[in-house]
Amino acid sequence: MQGWKPDITGTLGPKYLAIAEAIARDVEAGTLNAGDRLPPQRMLAEALGVDLTTITRAYGEAQRLGLIEGDGRRGSFVRGKSEPAGILYKEPADAGMNAPPEAPDRLLEKAFVTSVAQLLGRSDGPAPFHYQPRGGMALAREAGAALLRGRGVPAQEDTVLVSAGGQHALHAVISTELQPGDVLAVGAFVYPGLLSVARRYGLGLRTVASDGEGMLPDALAIACAEGAVAAVYLVPTNDNPTTATMGPARRAALAEVIRDHGIKLIEDDAYGLLPERPLTPIASLVPERSWHIASVSKILSPGLRVAWVAAPDVAAAWRLAADLHETAVMAPPLNVAVVADWLHGSTFDTLCTAMRAEARARQAIARSVLRPGSFHSQEEGYHLWMPLPGGANAAEIVNALRPQGLAVVAGDAFAVEPVSAPPALRISIGGSTPRDRLERALRLLGALTTPDVTRKIALV
Repeated sequence: MQGWKPDITGTLGPKYLAIAEAIARDVEAGTLNAGDRLPPQRMLAEALGVDLTTITRAYGEAQRLGLIEGDGRRGSFVRGKSEPAGILYKEPADAGMNAPPEAPDRLLEKAFVTSVAQLLGRSDGPAPFHYQPRGGMALAREAGAALLRGRGVPAQEDTVLVSAGGQHALHAVISTELQPGDVLAVGAFVYPGLLSVARRYGLGLRTVASDGEGMLPDALAIACAEGAVAAVYLVPTNDNPTTATMGPARRAALAEVIRDHGIKLIEDDAYGLLPERPLTPIASLVPERSWHIASVSKILSPGLRVAWVAAPDVAAAWRLAADLHETAVMAPPLNVAVVADWLHGSTFDTLCTAMRAEARARQAIARSVLRPGSFHSQEEGYHLWMPLPGGANAAEIVNALRPQGLAVVAGDAFAVEPVSAPPALRISIGGSTPRDRLERALRLLGALTTPDVTRKIALV
């Protein structure tokens, strides 16, 4: 319909989404019908008084949702309301999850499609539709071991296993290496997945003091001397939730404590590959006592469900293999084969580079909007940690931000001792939230966390 012109006056949010929403409404109402030709992009841009890029993005969004289709120089045509239109933006299914940002130009999806086509076209490739051997397909174990060796971990194919994500690996390590009643040393704020597994297996948690660089080695040594600490759980790079990253000296000092006291290290390095120059894992310094977990969930996409866990020796690896098989049988083999293919070529590095660039752009938005010193973050990470003044009502701030699509979680969800935990927020700036919507949501966050507003919210 060449004369079609949407009414976007008074709409909130990005104009390109408003235009795509107008297409969806008019398709549903019958104003636009299957086969109708939409106005040329330049013509519609002039009619609405917007730039051409806005119309291009709007048509792209409508095409992604199955509302329209492009036909080269002939233009864009309506597919009709019989096609599932979906929704243009919604709050994530689990607004509390910390997810990587979407790479621009659907880079991840394109890489996946390309690799699948290549893998399925090879007669000598892996068998991605069959049960896999315990511990994962050899191709992926080799790729994972090479990745970890490149970071300094002395990993071999027979000590590296493939799991269905980092949480699956964490579950297996704790199940096989610790017993009910064992004490696990942790920080005051911890990844909730670890807290749930610790409760399931009846572990005792000993909180150890930390600073801006993470757990303090002297405090860990004191905890070990005072009680029967069996293991320590550490996220050395971009800690979840505090964003603390340990420097080389801190890692070396903690490795020395672990070796001196004969405890086990569970190193959850979910964010370890995010920095452009990744730091050497602690497991490289004390490999004989380390269980090192590296996942692609926080690097590329949680939907892949692919991670590696490096055990200190072959016997420990076989114990883990049995538990991994018992709890999930195997990681999704097609995804595993694709990630291994990426690692054998240059695609993995290309995708990581794109994710870093997107993370930096989002961190720049946060720094431009939020008060300096009001939050902690890493340059190439995609979550923020925001301590709040005493008495602040974190839950009310979270509720106010939820309609904006910002994934915010109150700090007590990460606290080993929630009742005494100081108020704080973890804010995810990744996921599918567009940058412009992220900026608006962060501006609201900044307004809600100014001292005068925070005091008023605390009284609600």
